[in-house]
Amino acid sequence: MNKRVKLFAEQLLIVFNIFIAFLLLFENKLEVPAWLQPVGRMHPLLLHFPIVLLLLALALQWYAASSGRSSGNFYPVFSQNLLLSGALLSGVTVVMGLFLSKEEGYSGDTLQWHKWTGAGIFFLASLIYLAAGKSWYKGIVAKAAGVVAVVSLMLTGHFGASLTHGEDFILQPLSVYYEAPPVPIDQAIVFDHVIRPIFEKKCISCHNPDKLKGELILADSASIVKGGKTGQLFVPGNPGISLLLERVHLPLEEKKHMPPKGKAQLTENEIALLTVWIRNETPFTQKVMELPPDDSLRLLAAAVLEPAKVQEEQFDFAAADEKTIAKLNTDYLTITPLAKASPALEVNIYNRAAYTKKQLEALTEVRKQVVALNLNKLPVTDEDMKIIGQFENLRKLDLNFTDITANGLKELAPLKHLKRLTLSGTGVKYNELKAQLPLFKSLETISVWNTGIAPGEAEQLQKAYPAITFIKGFTDDGSNPLKLNPPQVANSSVVFDGQLPLQLMHPIKGVQLYYTTDGSDPDSIHARLFDPQTVLTENTTIRAKAFKEGWYSSDIAEFGFFRNAYIPDSVRLLYPLNSVHQAEGAHTFFNTKLGAIGANNPAWANYFAGVRHNDMALVSEFKQPVTLSSVGLHYMIEEATGIYPPAWVEVWGGENERRMKLLVKMKPPLPAKGDAPSLKLVEGSFKPQTVSCLKIVARPYAEGEHKKLLLVDEMFLN
Repeated sequence: MNKRVKLFAEQLLIVFNIFIAFLLLFENKLEVPAWLQPVGRMHPLLLHFPIVLLLLALALQWYAASSGRSSGNFYPVFSQNLLLSGALLSGVTVVMGLFLSKEEGYSGDTLQWHKWTGAGIFFLASLIYLAAGKSWYKGIVAKAAGVVAVVSLMLTGHFGASLTHGEDFILQPLSVYYEAPPVPIDQAIVFDHVIRPIFEKKCISCHNPDKLKGELILADSASIVKGGKTGQLFVPGNPGISLLLERVHLPLEEKKHMPPKGKAQLTENEIALLTVWIRNETPFTQKVMELPPDDSLRLLAAAVLEPAKVQEEQFDFAAADEKTIAKLNTDYLTITPLAKASPALEVNIYNRAAYTKKQLEALTEVRKQVVALNLNKLPVTDEDMKIIGQFENLRKLDLNFTDITANGLKELAPLKHLKRLTLSGTGVKYNELKAQLPLFKSLETISVWNTGIAPGEAEQLQKAYPAITFIKGFTDDGSNPLKLNPPQVANSSVVFDGQLPLQLMHPIKGVQLYYTTDGSDPDSIHARLFDPQTVLTENTTIRAKAFKEGWYSSDIAEFGFFRNAYIPDSVRLLYPLNSVHQAEGAHTFFNTKLGAIGANNPAWANYFAGVRHNDMALVSEFKQPVTLSSVGLHYMIEEATGIYPPAWVEVWGGENERRMKLLVKMKPPLPAKGDAPSLKLVEGSFKPQTVSCLKIVARPYAEGEHKKLLLVDEMFLN
């Protein structure tokens, strides 16, 4: 290493020691402003570099101490340079970690251990570097220092992983070998054995004493009753106004939706369990069998506690070919083993808009191995049941909110092993289902809530078929109405080139959807009732709400639809994109993909491009001239993390890049302090112009010397 560079690095190391000691001493007074928070969030990105450098340096020192090569050769010089680099990077990582720890949701003993062991590694690395040139630092001393440093690195990494992924992260894959046996239903306690496992699987990684998101702990009953920063988690006996279910039912893109996008989401059955648990005034110590025999909570709990028998079952068929499974797996169809080393397979198919009958036909290659099939919310019809009837070893079939009727169930008669069938939200009727039930000799549970089967008819079925548990789920006497989920968009894309048939949907049958396009709140009196014949021909913001008699109306859902008449034949960026948000490069702005709110959301890497320290500018060309009258730019606002609208946007057009004129200049409004994160469109109109070349320039907003981050995912040319 150059002497001048080395001297500067050593001085910088001393500065870091003083600065970090200062931060640790006065940590309780440390406040990290929003513009500095992204620096703290880079802590996980950088931390691996100092770990590698320090381990290499310590390994070289150990080798030199063991081989006697302690002076006058390559090893001590190179290891010292590595130590200096590793110590400096450790200092940067510690500062970032201290900044990150001041954000909401980080507290507890694990954080303290991670913080102090991390800082200890930095100070220890600094001491080892300073001591490495001394005559007494050799042999047993060098080896002891190396062992202490390596052990400290391992402990820090362990505490960091526990903070991020939970305390059982490392040993979790082995849990299949030592997990406790299923609790017999006659001994099961409602909260301990039915409700708590939901929190442990889906919630507790962010809401525990060591990672206190929203000041909420879901690890024990006392903390659950206490609630968090936003108040009481639920109102016993009233699920309709309980915060827990409100957050669960928010659209996935909403920042407050729980669990957050990117995390494992609650299933329909888990939501149903939480709902009836709250409606039953949240029993914490009551046993499942102490509930009335026809109680919804008891029936749902029984369905959770007893299907464990399926996983314990020994299958007599051979495993499917791994290459075949890999070929069948797609973005919208996943095939996974039911259990470790089991030949049985579980299949999930997603995305209503992308579903085709061919997906089921392709699965016939593994029809003997498929024991669980999830078709929830897909446009599956009675005709598709003929294919499913070929899956001879199927044990569990989820048809919730599909388009099937009871008449299609006769095609499932060959399924001699079918034990669990879910039909909630379908058009199944009492007489039709009653006629088909004798076909299923092994059926143990069937869900029929929110179908054409009335509560009294479900009771008649239960009496006629006592060996089958009929899950009536959400049905009640109307005294405790539930809140509807917000409406959903069924269109595969919200970007269109000419016109777009509007497709709004709701998983609950019989729901009426009302919407507005002028920004006002929809109601069931003044707003428009959704008509499937509705066609959009221009940029439109839809605000929709769901209504149904006997239910609380849903929250308002807002959807943007964007017309884009022209796609350039070529696009070229004039300045490089921010390295954090590369997306698909220049192609990003015309690929019809819109991103979601949230700078930490993994979707940012796929959909958004960002620019810092220079303008965002691109030149697009058309092989054939086009006539434009407007240009729009879709961007994100998240004031807390420094993501702002552009200061201005200029659109230039002409015959070529050398002969262009300014067509329009736009200045979008700035967010008001405290505004929620949002996605916005700025659009400029001008007299129709025929152009072959178009240049769009967006200037990031700046406050003095501090430029804000600009995130753009799409542009619209009309």
